[in-house]
Amino acid sequence: MSFSDTPSNLQSQPTTFRRNDDPSYADDPEFSSFTTELSDQLFALTSNISKLSNQIALLGTKRETDRVRERVQDLLTSTGEEFKAIGEGLRKVAAWHDLGPSQKYTQGKLNQEFKASLTEFQNLQRLALEKQRASHTAAKAALDQDGNVGGATTDTGRQSQEQLLESAPRLANQDEVDFQESLIVERESEIRNIEQSVGELNELFRDVAHMVHEQGGQLDVISENVVQTRDDTRNADQQLRTASRHQKSARGKACCLLIVLVVVLTIIILAAVLG
Repeated sequence: MSFSDTPSNLQSQPTTFRRNDDPSYADDPEFSSFTTELSDQLFALTSNISKLSNQIALLGTKRETDRVRERVQDLLTSTGEEFKAIGEGLRKVAAWHDLGPSQKYTQGKLNQEFKASLTEFQNLQRLALEKQRASHTAAKAALDQDGNVGGATTDTGRQSQEQLLESAPRLANQDEVDFQESLIVERESEIRNIEQSVGELNELFRDVAHMVHEQGGQLDVISENVVQTRDDTRNADQQLRTASRHQKSARGKACCLLIVLVVVLTIIILAAVLG
């Protein structure tokens, strides 16, 4: 499902709260709460990605077990579903009305963080798929080899009974063959599930990448404005400090001048009285 396919449950738009009907003022607690929740969900996914990376590293090694493959599948499925849910949340944020500059900045940052995390997860998906395919191919080759040996032994009617008995221990037990075949079928199902998830998330990635590209210039402008505002604030603070120092110096000079005038007037008065 693409971001452009709008689900009915996401059609409704949240209400923005304004003050004095000023469209430049956007005080929306709902937006802040919603985006904070999305950010927390994204942060939680980093733990899943780390666990998944550790489990995938065991595939194809002596430490690979059925439990390891099960963990890999569970983590791939649950993490993929979480990404799709967050993606729907970002689509809802993209449709939010009357966003102010700070809210647009938050929106852009969320999209970029989501894209980075999704890219990392997709790389792990592809790695798991490669290892699963390699394991599946090796298992099929081993099973085919066992089958060829068994077939060759059975079809050789010229072998003596003693030769057949000597070859029997080398033949794969039918229960073991059935078990290996069931494992191959299970791995084929796992591979199909991973391939399907990869396709769905590729479409999601393209949609988010498009959103990031559209908002990239706007985000840069907002970032530059934030930096400019910070610099202007620092300059204003410095100028206020300088003005305060000058004012204090002027007051000090005025006090000194007043004292001098008082002393001069006192001397003049005393001289006039005494004279």
